[in-house]
Amino acid sequence: MKQGTEFQAKQLSAQEYVLALHQPEDRVAVLLVNRRHGQSLQRITSAETIAASEFQQWLADRNRTGSDVFVGMNPLRDGATTRTKESLREIRHVYIDLDEDAKAALANVRDSLGVPAPNFVLDTSSAKHQVVWKIEGVDVEQAESLLHALANQFGGDTAATDATRVLRMPGFANHKYPDETEFLVRAHHESNRVHTLRDFTIRDDSPDFDRYVGDTSRPVRSLPGGHKSQSEADWAYAKRALARGDSPDEVMQRIADYRAHDKHDPEYYARRTVNKALAELEARTRGSEDIRTDDAGVVAKRF
Repeated sequence: MKQGTEFQAKQLSAQEYVLALHQPEDRVAVLLVNRRHGQSLQRITSAETIAASEFQQWLADRNRTGSDVFVGMNPLRDGATTRTKESLREIRHVYIDLDEDAKAALANVRDSLGVPAPNFVLDTSSAKHQVVWKIEGVDVEQAESLLHALANQFGGDTAATDATRVLRMPGFANHKYPDETEFLVRAHHESNRVHTLRDFTIRDDSPDFDRYVGDTSRPVRSLPGGHKSQSEADWAYAKRALARGDSPDEVMQRIADYRAHDKHDPEYYARRTVNKALAELEARTRGSEDIRTDDAGVVAKRF
């Protein structure tokens, strides 16, 4: 989606970030984790209270004594005392935690045709990032399918794929890496747009993941160097789905639906892709059956 010209990207304070994520009356979890002492402390209160100077000062005091500071991404029901799926009021955000080769992974997120431009990018250390998108109209199951897809697609932390997740709050030191120079977490606000599932056209290996065609009015962003073509990605997906036992007809339909906006004959294209994948899988199966063990040991065969 094209970013509106009226929006100016900026860095946010902790107070600004909390109120950019949530409405003032939203009930939100704040988590403090002190790894040095093996302690954690959770508070659930309104976003307005969290953003207030007194609460922020309390967080700063805790942070100075070694506690990392995290904030919930999705609001909780009134009266909630725990941070569970059942206590979520609604899904407001999806996200990805980039730890491994995070600079390149963030570049891939920005260049990807399968996800919209991020709403927020957090620098959580000198070489790690968290990316957040605003979203509406999804339930917990849909959100977590998308969270898994984001992590799988961009090499994110697969442990950070639950809808109850807390991510870092900007303006506070990251104490996770004691051998590194103290790093203050930063939040960059890059868009105000609120997205739907249709804006995310990446794939997940889960057979029940909804594959929505994106908004074709969105301008195309160029692919990074070395990026697989969409046809290669479709073929790879077909092989994975067939290998786990999905019906060829179902796989064909998913691919045809996904490519309906950019293929003249998506059904024919999907059939060719699945047939090609089936042929390769069958060849691999035949090849593995040719491996034999004799008196000299196992005869290895490369295929």
